[in-house]
Amino acid sequence: MKLKNFLLVVLGVAGSYTSFAQSNLLNAKTPDEIGKKTAAQLESDNDKPLPYGYVHDRDVLMGKTIWEKIDLDERINFPLYYPVDTAFVGKDRRSLFQVLLNGIKSGAITEVYGDDYFNSKKSLKDMESIFKYKDTTPAGIDEFNTDIEGYKSGRKVLDPQYVNVTELAASDVSGYYIKGYWYFDKRQSELKYRLLGICPVATEARDKAKGNTDVIELFWIYFPSIRGVLHEAKAFNDKNSAMPITFDHLLNSRRFSGVIYKEENVYGDRTIEKYMKDNAQMQLLESERVKEKIRNFEQDMWNY
Repeated sequence: MKLKNFLLVVLGVAGSYTSFAQSNLLNAKTPDEIGKKTAAQLESDNDKPLPYGYVHDRDVLMGKTIWEKIDLDERINFPLYYPVDTAFVGKDRRSLFQVLLNGIKSGAITEVYGDDYFNSKKSLKDMESIFKYKDTTPAGIDEFNTDIEGYKSGRKVLDPQYVNVTELAASDVSGYYIKGYWYFDKRQSELKYRLLGICPVATEARDKAKGNTDVIELFWIYFPSIRGVLHEAKAFNDKNSAMPITFDHLLNSRRFSGVIYKEENVYGDRTIEKYMKDNAQMQLLESERVKEKIRNFEQDMWNY
């Protein structure tokens, strides 16, 4: 009897996920209805990100802040990168960068900063030059010189054909920097992880227009403030398209490959690259050493 009840619960949960993932696909009479939930679905759903549990400062026996780089060239990280061309996919499929950018433009994401310590807040207007760069063509310069005073006074406006506009796209993002906090919860006797910030890394629009490939940190977002936005966006699940995974779940469950490039330290939180110079192998080994140091703390708790 217990087994029967257990199976019914499992099937019920799986059914709810399936119905949510299909997004009215099998019931839609027109393409416009795909992705829109029915009134019954909206009434029965309690679709919110799983809230973080409260952790008192006295319950944290050990804590360490680390920074990691997620390389989008690695296959395991492809769900964060694709799709880069939205012309051939549905409206519900967007890359993580596009989700973040759309959230900033719509005002759903407001906790945007210029540094990983969340000191200097940024607005969309402050970052406009990062995403878009306008440059006058040589022919446009010649046209401008024909009537400098007219263009300066505003009597004449330069034709758009003389202006090249370069915009930053999802395909330009090469990776993400994330900031997280590993801590040992002595109340639950468990090593846990809390994601604090995320930052896309890409070539600025101005550098892209000039052919430069140097990447920069575009902006930092305080992660707990965007969990609702990321929960609404779905990453592709190549094993079962009927059950996509949310970006919030993907990042919180650490379903990605990251390399530690910095840990908090007495030297002003210097990066590994600063004291392991010009040696990629030693930098990788140092990253693994930091990871093992955190992991061994939990192991040592159970040694008597």
